[in-house]
Amino acid sequence: MSATTQETRLTFRRFKDGDNKVRARRDKIFQASYSYKCPTYIQSTPPCQGSCPAGEDIRGYLQIVRGTEKPPAGPDGKPMAWQEYAWRRLTEANPFPSVMGRVCPSPCETGCNRNEVEDHVGINSVEHFLGEYAIANNLKFVKPGLSTGKKVAILGGGPAGLSCAYQLALKGHEVTIFDEHEFLGGMMRYGIPGFRTPRQVIDAEIQRILDLGVKTRMNCRVGKDISLEQVRAEFDALFLGMGAQSGRALPIPDSGAPNVVTATAFLQAFNDGRLKYVGKRVVVVGGGDTSIDVATVARRLGHIAHAKPTDIEHAIAGRMAHDVAGISAKQGADVTLTSIFPLEKMQASKHEIEQALAEGIAIRGSLMPAGIVKDASGRATALRVAECDARFVGGKLEVKQKDGTEKDLPADLIVSAIGQAVDFAGLEEFDNGRGAVTADKNYQIPGKPGTFAGGDVIRPHLLTTAVGHGAIAAEGICRFLAGEDPEKRPKIDVHQFDLMRKMAEKGLPLTEVREPIRGTNVSTGAIHNFDNRSDRYVIPHNELFLGHFSYTPRLKRRIITLDKQSALGNFAERIEPLAEKDAVAEAKRCMSCGLCFECDNCVVYCPQTAVFRVPKAKATTGRYVDTNYDKCIGCHICKDVCPTGYIQMGLGE
Repeated sequence: MSATTQETRLTFRRFKDGDNKVRARRDKIFQASYSYKCPTYIQSTPPCQGSCPAGEDIRGYLQIVRGTEKPPAGPDGKPMAWQEYAWRRLTEANPFPSVMGRVCPSPCETGCNRNEVEDHVGINSVEHFLGEYAIANNLKFVKPGLSTGKKVAILGGGPAGLSCAYQLALKGHEVTIFDEHEFLGGMMRYGIPGFRTPRQVIDAEIQRILDLGVKTRMNCRVGKDISLEQVRAEFDALFLGMGAQSGRALPIPDSGAPNVVTATAFLQAFNDGRLKYVGKRVVVVGGGDTSIDVATVARRLGHIAHAKPTDIEHAIAGRMAHDVAGISAKQGADVTLTSIFPLEKMQASKHEIEQALAEGIAIRGSLMPAGIVKDASGRATALRVAECDARFVGGKLEVKQKDGTEKDLPADLIVSAIGQAVDFAGLEEFDNGRGAVTADKNYQIPGKPGTFAGGDVIRPHLLTTAVGHGAIAAEGICRFLAGEDPEKRPKIDVHQFDLMRKMAEKGLPLTEVREPIRGTNVSTGAIHNFDNRSDRYVIPHNELFLGHFSYTPRLKRRIITLDKQSALGNFAERIEPLAEKDAVAEAKRCMSCGLCFECDNCVVYCPQTAVFRVPKAKATTGRYVDTNYDKCIGCHICKDVCPTGYIQMGLGE
């Protein structure tokens, strides 16, 4: 490929310079009358799904968008629109695609194996497109036909509580959400400015959940307006999803001055419409991210060496320092953002820092708050800061102040964006002593059967993580209500592609099903030589044939960057969704890691014509090719040319 058509070099090579060792397998492969190994079809979890805190079937809905997996026929005999089918696959795990398509920092994209070719797939942008399609076409969730007669109380109407309510309602349980605010949404509504998540988008995606029959008791705080004992007496199970909507005050004297506030209080006042003016000079202390901690998925990303920045790493609730600074800039204030880290080591994303600087926000690194300067009325007039050295030692943050470096930053408003906390007033019995709730792997609180928790009450994290917690807790609640023992959680908590469902949709016979699903070459009831390892195995890039994929640049959404003047009074959205053709093109960049995407390589390259296409009447997604083991000599070529790693060699050990 010429330099004019390829600007970025591919980041992989199968053979390195000087690599001249012949990897002969003939002594193992063909031994007179039998094969050493033959192909099997192994479904694995792609790293995008393994990295998604909500466990979305990302590969599944991208397969639908690209046209590989076809929608089934509906009751009228006509297939539903592919956009709707993809949206329904996506929302099996996450009922907020339009919100998350705007604000999720996309750990799925960081984990994407395509990073090892040229750049990750724009997963978040396709999710954004599907969410917008669903709202524009007024798509609804399918209400269950039967009721279990069981009642569940949800404390907190944020992403965790709403996700749990959604999953429980789909199972036929009666759900009531208690929330102390006027409107549902939690941090989606009160922690993110409206120019990032338009309120009509939040309202539309929440209304779909309420349409399933979910009840609400707004302006009602359990532990204050109604006792916990009353709730326990009325309901069969309880989910704690109150979130961490209390900000952390600055750890310095006089931080209780009336014009020294936390980021959560600032953002809630702004989103409530109570904040109109902030004064001329605003100082924000933070610069990091009070909620993002992708340690739970980082272990699954370790094999990606060439991860690229995602579209909207910046657009999450946790980056409150920059959110506050951005809002203040739009009010025409002079804004200074301080961080204990130097600019190049700040924990916020590079893109977020660039956006803040473009809007005229001054960012000053290596400064720590040292005191508050007050006037005679007790109001703060400046934040006293000192130069510092901040570093992590043994996993713990150490901040050392440099003596004699104190200076005052004049301020009419000082905002602390250094973290969040849970308000346990009236619910003290759940406080584990560290300002959070302790839960097991099913998100049930130890020693309190039937009481589950999720989201920021466990630890501040992504909105998407809260959605995942709510879904897992809902599964645990369902088992509890059915009198069943809590199940052992799988190693990888994802919503898997279901090959058995695809066979049923196609009308293929299912007379024999085993778990884990394994097939033979004689039974039509089992899947032919297939094993689903999605619950325990994330497929790395070195098991794919990356040479199949040519350089294809990512189609990026348009993100509007404002300057200091254009930011004033501008509360319009800054990120635009992809057009339909671009969403389809972006989905086609997906490498379908761990599942066949019907490229025909194995059929074309098999020297024995042992690999063949399954007849159309018996074929479906994931069951496109088969092997005639009477012809197979175990040459491994089909495995070597399989782009997705779906073909593994087995049956000979």
